[in-house]
Amino acid sequence: MLRAFWKTLKHLWHRVRQLSGDDAYEVYLKHHTAFHQATLDAPPVLSRKEFFKLWQANKWQGIKRCC
Repeated sequence: MLRAFWKTLKHLWHRVRQLSGDDAYEVYLKHHTAFHQATLDAPPVLSRKEFFKLWQANKWQGIKRCC
């Protein structure tokens, strides 16, 4: 019973992190190691600070309104 509760709580926390974008850097690192490590001209891994600066710039770039 207690184990199921902790498992559910952990799953809920994982979803909250996904929806808020808090796990974006970890997802980026997984993607980079899976797809870019094997190539010779792979871009270098961004630091956490550089990643979030680029992520925020892309998020707020362009028109973000309906009218």
